[in-house]
Amino acid sequence: MFSDLELMEHHVNVLFRHDTENRVTVVNEPPYDFAPRIFVGGTRLGSVVRYSNMLDASLVEKLEQVIGTNPGAHLVEVINALCRDRKLNNLWIGPAYVFPNVRYRSRAKAIQVNHENKELLKSHFPYTFEDFEYKQPCFVIVEDNLAVSICCSARQTSKADEASVFTHEDYRGRGYGVNVTNAWAAEVQKQGRIALYSTSWDNFSSQSVARKLKLIQYGTDIHMS
Repeated sequence: MFSDLELMEHHVNVLFRHDTENRVTVVNEPPYDFAPRIFVGGTRLGSVVRYSNMLDASLVEKLEQVIGTNPGAHLVEVINALCRDRKLNNLWIGPAYVFPNVRYRSRAKAIQVNHENKELLKSHFPYTFEDFEYKQPCFVIVEDNLAVSICCSARQTSKADEASVFTHEDYRGRGYGVNVTNAWAAEVQKQGRIALYSTSWDNFSSQSVARKLKLIQYGTDIHMS
């Protein structure tokens, strides 16, 4: 069993690629956009902080002084320090969850997508179709001969995967998001990795899925760009 702090370490490694100095470089999925200027992952046991490799060493030193041992208590000062260097364009905050042990006994609705049937993705999920190799495992629910709900690995390492779930607006309210995400998590765990899920505080539908899945919140993400 992993501690909250260990889960946050796995989480940040899934989200971003790092250089040899443990600075974040790019988002860990195509098209590999720049990582945020600073990432703070808070847990009950402490925080994981990562700085972009694009930040000047003097600014990193200043941020470390401001943050101290409690990053969450000094967010205003962190934002002010970043803004003195360059205007802040984005602030993203949300909960980070881990799946409990999943025992998914029925996949009557959820279908695993492979090379033989990946054409199912073309209609509603063309971006996943294009990046299919990077999104495994991938599950869908099919209605009217179309994939209408999907859960796949948005980002992953050899240790953990982060879920990406979406249901077409015409097919919402039927429990498909929960069904397909449960199937995805069961497969990730079967392959020996940790199944993770994160979202923003203003994404209420995603948080609803997390509640229905009875996910365990181990921390909170803060991304500043």
